Amino acid sequence: MSILTLFVVIPVLMLLGLWLSRNLNQVRGVMVVGSSCLLALSIWLTLAFIQARQAGDTSEMLFTYSTPWFRPLNIAYSVGVDGISVVMLLLSAVIVFTGTFASWQLKPLTKEYFLWFTLLSTGVFGFFICTDLFTMFMFYEVALIPMYLLIGVWGSGNKEYAAMKLTLMLMGGSALLIIGILGIYFFSGATTMNVNEIAAMHNIAPEVQKVFFPFIFIGFGVLGAMFPFHTWSPDGHASAPTAVSMLHAGVLMKLGGYGCFRVAMYLLPDAANELAWIFLILTTISVVYGALSACVQTDLKYINAYSSVSHCGLVLFALLMMTRTSCTGAILQMLSHGLMTALFFALIGMIYGRTHTRDVRRLGGLMKIMPFLAVGYVIAGLANLGLPGFSGFVAEMTIFVGSFENAGTFHSACTIIACMSIVVTAVYILRVVGKILYGEVSDKHYLELTDATWDERFAVCCLIACVAGLGLAPMWASNVIGDAVNPIINVLSQNI
Repeated sequence: MSILTLFVVIPVLMLLGLWLSRNLNQVRGVMVVGSSCLLALSIWLTLAFIQARQAGDTSEMLFTYSTPWFRPLNIAYSVGVDGISVVMLLLSAVIVFTGTFASWQLKPLTKEYFLWFTLLSTGVFGFFICTDLFTMFMFYEVALIPMYLLIGVWGSGNKEYAAMKLTLMLMGGSALLIIGILGIYFFSGATTMNVNEIAAMHNIAPEVQKVFFPFIFIGFGVLGAMFPFHTWSPDGHASAPTAVSMLHAGVLMKLGGYGCFRVAMYLLPDAANELAWIFLILTTISVVYGALSACVQTDLKYINAYSSVSHCGLVLFALLMMTRTSCTGAILQMLSHGLMTALFFALIGMIYGRTHTRDVRRLGGLMKIMPFLAVGYVIAGLANLGLPGFSGFVAEMTIFVGSFENAGTFHSACTIIACMSIVVTAVYILRVVGKILYGEVSDKHYLELTDATWDERFAVCCLIACVAGLGLAPMWASNVIGDAVNPIINVLSQNI
């Protein structure tokens, strides 16, 4: 059995431990121990993966394992990781770990909340380690279903509407996915559902590829908040509790970009090359529209939600440029945005828990009242607008440099339009920072509020360290990701 199976076994054991817990301290203990084990395992896996590559192991996937599961359809439990999977597992572990501390004071129904939160985490980890299409889809569904209850029960605002809208739209995307997956399996003539083996065969006719590529790309693109299928995202973010927003934007939306690259573009390269221009237009709209929409919002969560639409649009935009540099930048953006947006949502949740409002017009002077949270918000904002030294700068520069490598006039025009989002992002970030943190205290009752507690400080410091660490030392991630991008880019290049 592969060591990767522990990424599923540990959350399952956490679920059992939570079910047996009889008080709040036991619940917290299970979550801290379990999330710490997942973080330690992901760090070990990353170091082991880097060491294996440095030792000369050129296998496309490492730590592989496969055993038959349902023979009539050739479904197997197949796992393996490349550089993309490794950094996504590391990101997921960091978000789950910090999300545990961000939810430390959550009440009521703390035990039930963490049960659903852990089930969501199980689906995320299982998705990133699987190489079998059906098993990958199964974990994808496991990751989506808990969102309905997590938002509908523990959310705020118009939570029932947001939960239902999110669930219906993502289930619609799932319906498209299952059609595309079955189409790939039956028309490839494969005797397996393993992604890498199907890609190696390359038996799917170009005409068939053009039929099923939109199903898969849109199916995953819905979760990646691609225009015009993004409308579930702002409402879902705004209503979700803090840690769920962190995991939702930080990790769950990354399943969309990962699936578009690993499944749609890798297995259907002819259609990817021929139809990319259509989706490139949609993702360019996502990038600019998300940034412009964030400018006119007055709710802190909606601002960050529309910012996520813009930044996740950059991921799909860069993938569709199909250069090695742009695709490496796309994965770096997934990693960077996951950390930045988790930090943002954590801070917004902590501010809302004290002021009981997210309305920018009703906030002001928070730097005098809660300096730790205010400084954390400034750092998150600077990282989000791409300040050098933080992860956002590294990712966005790699994306735009790689996009300009695609010398076509159409691609260059799209890149120039997408670059405009950098300026718009700076506008809404600096406006919000100036309005809510500086100036006079907007409400005298805020003077009685306290700053961050120890658990909140710990979560925020961990995320800031990750954002700054990736920004100051990005080469290890870039090298790991670049090696994994090469096989997919090679397949796409052969079919131009």
